[in-house]
Amino acid sequence: MEALRLVVIGGGAAGFFGAIAAAKSNPRARVILLEASNQPLAKVRISGGGRCNVTHACFDPKILIQNYPRGGKALLGAFTRFQPQDTVAWFAAQGVQLKTEADGRMFPTTDSSETIVNCLLKVAKTAQVELRTQAAVVAVKQLKEQKSASENANSGFEILLKSTEKILCDRLLLATGSNPTGYKIAQHLGHTIEQPVPSLFTFNVSDEKLTQLAGISVNNVKLNLLVGKHPLLEQTGSLLITHWGLSGPAVLKLSAWGARALHASNYQATLIINWLPQLSLEELRQKLIACRNDSTKRLIVSHRGVDLPQRLWKYIVSRAGISAENRWSQLSNKNLNQLVQELSQGKYFINGKGVFKEEFVTCGGVNLKQVNFQTMESKLVPGLYFAGEILDIDGVTGGFNFQSAWTTAYLAGTAMAK
Repeated sequence: MEALRLVVIGGGAAGFFGAIAAAKSNPRARVILLEASNQPLAKVRISGGGRCNVTHACFDPKILIQNYPRGGKALLGAFTRFQPQDTVAWFAAQGVQLKTEADGRMFPTTDSSETIVNCLLKVAKTAQVELRTQAAVVAVKQLKEQKSASENANSGFEILLKSTEKILCDRLLLATGSNPTGYKIAQHLGHTIEQPVPSLFTFNVSDEKLTQLAGISVNNVKLNLLVGKHPLLEQTGSLLITHWGLSGPAVLKLSAWGARALHASNYQATLIINWLPQLSLEELRQKLIACRNDSTKRLIVSHRGVDLPQRLWKYIVSRAGISAENRWSQLSNKNLNQLVQELSQGKYFINGKGVFKEEFVTCGGVNLKQVNFQTMESKLVPGLYFAGEILDIDGVTGGFNFQSAWTTAYLAGTAMAK
C-alpha cells in the first residue's frame, strides 16, 4: 500500500503542530509543510514581546472557553481532548519547561520565544516533516474519482505553487492564519468565510490632557463599552493610558468582545470608566465628604481622598469642572456630585483603533458549522482539514489564541494521518 501523502499549508504555530502530530501519528505517511515566506514561525518569534505566551494555566475546559469571544462553544469538546495541560506536557516531553505568571499566562522558563521556535523546528525535523519555505500556494483543486455521478468521492488534492510546480496529496490541512490566500482556497472549495475584522486592539481617544498622562496604569478599573444600539459590553481589569488613548488588558478584552460591533461603527464608541469599582457610589461619596470635612484648607487637586495616581486625580478633578485653586471647604454639593460622576461613570469618546503590537489577531474565518470539531475535517470536502486562525475562532489576550491553535492542529494532524 502506498504511503499517505499529507500536505499542510502554513508554517506557523498551527501548521507546525499539525504537521508534527500527523507525522508522529503515522510515521509511514509523507508529510510536507509548505510556508510561503523564507522564515517559518515568524509570528511565534515576536509573540508575547519576544517571550511567547504559549498557553494559559486554565485547566477546566468550561472555564477556558469563556475566553473566546468567537468559537468557545465549538472548542468545548476539542478542549476535552487536548487542553493547556496537554500543551504543557507536550513541551515538557521535548525538554521545554513552562512557567506560570501571576495572571495565569504561561511562558517558557527561558523567557525567549526562540526556545519554542527551535523546539518546533527540531521536533518537525526528527519526525521527518518535509519543510519547504518560499513555497507560496496559489490554488488548490479537489480531485474527484470517476465514480457514479451521485458519489462525491475524494481522491485527494492538487496544489499549485507560485513556482508553477504541482503537488498531489491525499489529505490537506489549511493552517494559513489570517492570510487572505487561505480564505480564498477555503471559499473556492465551497466554505463560507465570516468577514475577517481586527480583534485585540487599543482605543484612540482625542483628549490631549488625557494622553499627557501616558504611562499611568490603574490596576482595577471597570469599563463599559457603548457601541451604537449594541448591548453594553463590560470588562474589569488593568487600564493603561497611552499617548494615543487607552490600552491594557481590560481594553484589549473589550476590543475582542466588541470586534464586530466596533468594526461596523467605524470604531466610534463611548467608553464609560469606573476608576474605583471596589467602592459603591455611597462609599465613594462618603470618602469625598470626609475629605471636605477633615481637610478643609487643603487644595482639592493636591489632596486626593481616593486611591488613584496623583496626576490622574488632578485630571479627573479638572474634568469635573473644579478649579485647581479650590480648597476642600469650597466643594459645593453640585461639584461633589460631578466628581462622583467622573470617578464612577466618566465618559470617553473612542474615535478609532490603535494597534496592539504583540498580538495581531483577526476575528472571522471559516464558518465553524462547516467543520467537524472532533477531527477538524471539513463537513463539505472529505480529506480537507482546518487548524488555527483560519477558523472563525479568536481568544482574548493571555495565551488563548495559541492554545486554540495547538488544540485544533493536534486534532487535525492526528485525524488526517489515520
